[in-house]
This record gives sequence, structure tokens and C-alpha cells, in this order.
Amino acid sequence: MKKIFIILLGPILLVGLGSCGLFRANKFQYKSIVKQSPKLEIEILLQDSTLNVRALELIYETETLVFLTSDGRMGSIRLDAESNSKQLPIESLLDLAIVNDSIPLNFRALSARKKAGFGITIGSPALIYNLDLNEGTLVYQENHPKAFYDSMEFWNDQEGIAIGDPTDNCMSVIITRDGGNTWAKLSCNDLPKAKEGEAAFAASDTNIAIVGDHTWVATGGKASRILYSPDRGRTWEVYETPIVQGLETTGMYSIDFYDEKNGFAIGGDYTKTADSSANKIRTTDGGKTWQLVAQNQSPGYRSCVQYLPNSNAKELIAIGFKGIDYSNDAGESWSHLSDEGFYTIRFLNDSVAYAAGSKRIAKLNFR
Repeated sequence: MKKIFIILLGPILLVGLGSCGLFRANKFQYKSIVKQSPKLEIEILLQDSTLNVRALELIYETETLVFLTSDGRMGSIRLDAESNSKQLPIESLLDLAIVNDSIPLNFRALSARKKAGFGITIGSPALIYNLDLNEGTLVYQENHPKAFYDSMEFWNDQEGIAIGDPTDNCMSVIITRDGGNTWAKLSCNDLPKAKEGEAAFAASDTNIAIVGDHTWVATGGKASRILYSPDRGRTWEVYETPIVQGLETTGMYSIDFYDEKNGFAIGGDYTKTADSSANKIRTTDGGKTWQLVAQNQSPGYRSCVQYLPNSNAKELIAIGFKGIDYSNDAGESWSHLSDEGFYTIRFLNDSVAYAAGSKRIAKLNFR
């Protein structure tokens, strides 16, 4: 393990990380209050011309928002979830610059257990850091020239997974079983063989969906399929999807599951943002089969999709740099809520979410 130094650039309040996306404890614990056709209010919490955030997580127990940036910084914003005021109080902003032998650290994925966060960088070498209050520790390094990791999640406080593009003839999958202290890469003998041009997108840290022991991984590119594990990454199957694919820029960019049966994925082609012909798919059988929905209907390309809590797998929010959209019928039809662009979103409850993107982090209020 290699130690790194962390430069503190602001007032500090870092609490133990844990739950929702970090390891998603009781994702849907709040009472539903979202109306059929919500109105959206956007409150900017943090704005900075140097900010670029695709790795965002919410910690329910402490009501804390944590993020990593594309230039190696980490931040946490303490939130007051019950506040009805226009300006959400920010008790602390933690801004860390991570120094590692001049290697640029571009974080696109973040996850955690109860007392430690983990961030993984894109590109080669691929680096996983265990992040805590006073220092960070390098716990995994992969030097393969094709290494490129896209997303990270935890099943529980001991077991986690990160996925990336193929370095051999399968997707890259690394797993920890000891709380993130060590990580091991699965052999291609234990994974489905990748198709030519199949990879994944580091767009919103939502390529992995977990419900209990069940895990779904969305691939993209020239082939866009679902890798599925029923047992926390010990065995794997692969399922085909009808989403647009065939080019390096096409396929699923984001996936979410409401329960063990109902899931939704979105993407498209980020170079053809208006194309909505085959960019939204839904499953009701745990990912074995998928159906195109809302064909030739907006939205076009989006980088992140999430179910609203307590919506019975009916309500969805899709977000991307071209705007925010809402569905109340499991994705059959959509309403455009805003042209404001973000990369990724996480729900606190079914009327409050937090979004991050280029130059800003915001609170989204659905009324």
C-alpha cells in the first residue's frame, strides 16, 4: 500500500461515509410526496469554474453529500434535509487536493463503506484510493495500458465492485471482500466473453445497479449488454438488449433497478443528442429481457437515470447535459422539466435530489 498526502484547502467536517450508492442501505425509506407532474426548482449549492463532477454520493445517516472531481479533489457538503428555506445551509465544505507523484487524478466513480470512501480514477494506471479524514491510501493499482474503470458500488460494508473496459477478452471486474483494503481482478474464465468494441461509459457512475445480492452491469459501445450476477459477483450471466449500439459512442450510459424485477436503462449517442429512436429500455423480469420504450420520443441522449423512491417502479428522472426529464408511467412517456444540464443525480427522498455536472452542484426540488 502506498500512502498519499492530502492538502486541506478549506474548513473540515468529514463524517463516516455509508449508504445509498455508497452501499445503498434502504434506498427508498421516505414517504412519497411527489405529484403526478412535478415542478422543478433548482438551487445552486456550489459553483466554480474549475468544477467537473461525475462522482456523487449521498450519505443518508449524516445527510452529507460527497463528491470527487476530475482534477483530484474531494468535497463534502453537510445538508439540512428538513430545511424548507431557499438557501440550503452548508455547514462545511471539504476540499482536498490529492497529490500522487504528479499523476493526474481524474475521478469518475465514488463509493464507500461506513467509515471510509473509495474513489477510482479513469485511464492507466487505474488507481483506487481509500479516502479518510487525514490521509488517503492507495489500495489498488492496475498498469495495463488499456485499463479504464467506469463505475464503483458496494453490496455491504465489506464487499464492493468496480467495473471497467476490457483489457483482455472480457469486461474488467475487480472485487473487494475485506472492506476495500484489497481488491482482486476476476479472471476472464469467470466472466462472459466481451464482444468486439464492447466497453462502458464513465459518464455518471451509474453503470452498476445493486439490489440485495443482485448486480446488473450496463456495457456500451459497439455492443451494449447486461452482465448479471445473482450472488455478489461470484457467478455471471449476460443478456442482450435492444438499445442503440454499433458505434463507440452508442449504448447504455446508465442503469437503475427499483427492485429485483424492475429496471431501466438510458443512453443513446452523445454525439447525436436529439436521437431518441432506441435509447430507453425497460425490464420487468430482472434483466433477462428488455423492451424499447418511448421510441422517437424525447428525451434523447441522457447520461443518468434514477427511479424516484416509493414510486412503485413508475416514476423516473433522466438527466444529462441537455436537460432533465420525468416519467410517471415507467418510461412510456416523458415530460421535459428543464434545459439545465448535469451529468449525474442522487435522490435524498422523492421530492429532493442532488445533481452534479460541469462547474456546479445543485439541489433539485420536485414540487
